[in-house]
Amino acid sequence: MNGLQVGAVRPRDEVGAARPGGEAGAARLETHRAELTGYCYRMLGSVFEAEDAVQETMVRAWRGLDRFEERSSLRSWVYRIATNVCLDALAAGKRRALPMDLSGPTSGATSPGTALDADVWIEPFPTAPTRTTDNPAEATEAAESVRLAFVAALQHLPSKQRATLLLREVMDFSAREIADLHGCTVASVNSALQRARATLAARREAATDDTAVRAPSSLQQALARRYAAAFASFDMAELSMLLHVDATMSLPPYAVWMRGVSDIQAWLTGPAVGCRGSRLVPTLANGSPAFGQYRPSAHGAGFEPWGLQVIDISGDQITDISVFRDTDRLFPLFNLPARIDA
Repeated sequence: MNGLQVGAVRPRDEVGAARPGGEAGAARLETHRAELTGYCYRMLGSVFEAEDAVQETMVRAWRGLDRFEERSSLRSWVYRIATNVCLDALAAGKRRALPMDLSGPTSGATSPGTALDADVWIEPFPTAPTRTTDNPAEATEAAESVRLAFVAALQHLPSKQRATLLLREVMDFSAREIADLHGCTVASVNSALQRARATLAARREAATDDTAVRAPSSLQQALARRYAAAFASFDMAELSMLLHVDATMSLPPYAVWMRGVSDIQAWLTGPAVGCRGSRLVPTLANGSPAFGQYRPSAHGAGFEPWGLQVIDISGDQITDISVFRDTDRLFPLFNLPARIDA
């Protein structure tokens, strides 16, 4: 997984004593790391906090491996630890968001204003963190669950409801397994699921785009290539053909965002006119096409990092462009170059 591999659990902790299970125990825990990272990301909305949460989970699991009595599966046991780590991290009650969650749309001629702190925002994730499955339909459903809009919607759920929904509908635990994990009844799990589903359904109904519709992969790729070419040449006519009439564009860490083709074009040809002549390097984020955007350098030849663009596609049109400006942290995560020479 691009840029996300942190230090593996080692068979000796800081005390220096060998733990039961040895290298085999550590290897068994490591098989769950990628899946756990996707789960923690959905819980926390931050790729960097998810990375820390998974490492803390692995450390706790390693230290307690000798007490694992195998009355449940190792996967259930590790997820119990990861859930508790995430719930502890969410105890402060602060939720991450996208600009659309904080204010209404603004005119495309509006300057971005003041940047907000990095911990306010949902962060993009390299590729699509999904649970391991051989079922194509289940894989598609899991990929859907990491889209930026879905991760942002999850933040509106109480943290325990969020965990319950993810464990049941994304990670495919049974209601009984979740009840054992939470230390509650199956009835409580089902009640939490019902409330969580109702909240997400209400938010989906209030959205302007159909978040349940996905374009075929080949069509996504073709649209993404057309978008990259149009953006690089600043061809507003071509861009207007690719964008949904109610498409949105946002610019974390700024709260400003636009809705509609005319306001997006006003932004690009006004405050963002310096993007003319940019180079876009393709990548993947949250299961969607994405690009590292490099603007012409103001200090000579070449191109400097400007933003990570995540493109959301529904049907045969682009419905959202999220431009994450924190290139110092995000570009290394996505294995994007520090600059592009002329």
